[in-house]
Amino acid sequence: MTKKRLNRDAKWGFQGFPYYQMRMDCDDFHGLVSIIHLVDGDYFFWDMPKAGRTPVCGKGMLWLQLIPDGLHRAITAHFLPPSREVRGVTYEKSVALWYVDVIDSWGFDDDGTACFRDLYLDVEFDVEGDVLVVDRDELDAAYTSGELTQEQYQTAIAEGEAIVRDLCADIKKTQAWCERILALARKRIKNDDHVFKRNV
Repeated sequence: MTKKRLNRDAKWGFQGFPYYQMRMDCDDFHGLVSIIHLVDGDYFFWDMPKAGRTPVCGKGMLWLQLIPDGLHRAITAHFLPPSREVRGVTYEKSVALWYVDVIDSWGFDDDGTACFRDLYLDVEFDVEGDVLVVDRDELDAAYTSGELTQEQYQTAIAEGEAIVRDLCADIKKTQAWCERILALARKRIKNDDHVFKRNV
């Protein structure tokens, strides 16, 4: 299993960007919350079946990452810049895309940055109605090779189905939920309320 750090300093190269991480317990959410401010960088797009060319990262965007207690998922909401205009296109939504990693476990590296162990299966969705369950082939290969136990394999499949059921059935509700958590996290950051920070 691959270990992924929530500041995304490995694959994405976000190590120089402002990063915040905190424990949150409120009516909306119990678990770990992190925020990455993308203060620089060219735009990178994914082609979604219905939404078309969708921005994933780029200057002015923000990644809100959520690891809820008791579940096997790490949710990333890719927030658009406040202007919601990217390269001449105005977006009528605050979140361009959600990407949810199915995870085995999570914890903290020696430097305090949260990390998780990836169970390969992922779910991508957006406000246009795209819902994609991806990397099932990688999950199957990891199980066939003996890297994953039968329990881990079955957990990944069940969690993928639960993510679709929990988050994709009502996208507007999911978007509003993420916006509320982001607002609370920003308030915590402003008040310096038990927030772990890097590069700020």
